[in-house]
Amino acid sequence: MRKFHCFFEQSGTFKNEFKKLGFKAYDYDIQNEFEQTDFVVDLFDEILRGYEDKKSIFDNFNKNEDYLIAFFPCVRFEDQIQMHFRGTAFQLKNKTVLEKLENDLILHKDLSYMYELITKLTIICCKKQLPLVIENPYSTTHYLVKYWAIPYSILDNNRHENGDYYSKPTQYWFINCNPQNNFIFEPLELVKKNNVCKGTKKIEDKSIKTTRSMIHPQYANRFIREYIIDESELLKKEGE
Repeated sequence: MRKFHCFFEQSGTFKNEFKKLGFKAYDYDIQNEFEQTDFVVDLFDEILRGYEDKKSIFDNFNKNEDYLIAFFPCVRFEDQIQMHFRGTAFQLKNKTVLEKLENDLILHKDLSYMYELITKLTIICCKKQLPLVIENPYSTTHYLVKYWAIPYSILDNNRHENGDYYSKPTQYWFINCNPQNNFIFEPLELVKKNNVCKGTKKIEDKSIKTTRSMIHPQYANRFIREYIIDESELLKKEGE
C-alpha cells in the first residue's frame, strides 16, 4: 500500500483526508501546534543532508511505495516580499534608506536560502525518482514562476470555488508523477470565505499567520481524489 508523507503540514488536514480514504499518511514539521505532527523534524536540515548524500529521512522512502507532498514555505517567494525589497511596505515606511538597504541584504540572503532548499528537495526526489507534489501560491511575479526551471502542473485560480476558505490562486508542481484528472461529481459544501487581505478571521483559535496557511478539509479531500489517487485505487478502497 502506498504511503503519503506531508511535509511542512502540521495541521493534519491532508494527512487525515488520506487516512479517511484508507491510506497511510504522515505529517512532518518542526512545529506541532495542532498536535498532528507525526514526525517533529527539521525538514530544512534533512533536505540539506539528503542533497549531500548524508543520512536523512529520504533514505526511508521508496519510489514504488512512498509519495511526498510539500507545502513549502512561501513567504520569500510571494508578491508582498517585493514591497519589502523596495522599502515600500507599511512596516518600513519610517525606516531610513540605510536601514532599508541593510534589510535588503537580509531578505536576499533568506530568499536565496529558500530557493536553494526547494530546488535541493526537488533534486533529491528526481535522483531517487520519488513522486513529489509541491504547493505554493501563484502570481505572474511569483519568484518560482519567473526563476525556476520547472513550470507548474496545475493552477487553481480560485480555491474557494473548490471548497476552500480562500480564493487565492495556488500552483502545484507534480515531480515524477502526473495529475490524475479524475471527475468529482458530488456538490460542494458551502464554506464561508476568509479574506487574506481584509482582516483574516482566526480559524480554531490559531494565530493569523497559521490561519492564512490553513486549507479546508473538503478542499484537501477533493484535491486528493481528483489529482493524486488513481481512480482504480479509489474504487478498490471503496470496495474494501
